[in-house]
Amino acid sequence: MTKFKLLDHESVPYHEIIDDDEVADLLLAYSIEKEQLPKIRVDDPIVNEIGAKLGDVVKITRKSQTATEAYYYRLVIGIIE
Repeated sequence: MTKFKLLDHESVPYHEIIDDDEVADLLLAYSIEKEQLPKIRVDDPIVNEIGAKLGDVVKITRKSQTATEAYYYRLVIGIIE
């Protein structure tokens, strides 16, 4: 039985972990600290699928009618209870 992959679904935007150099460029461009990025929980199914870990930054690429592609970034955080 083949396991369903979230990224194969047309409604799920592309998610990828970005490297430290790209994170540094992102933070410099927006003059922010890493902790100021929007968050995504480590138990999110897409985080699990791409293998992201606590502290990783995930780049989300969505289709845009006006800009072809739009990029969003999320910091992977732990489960808040």
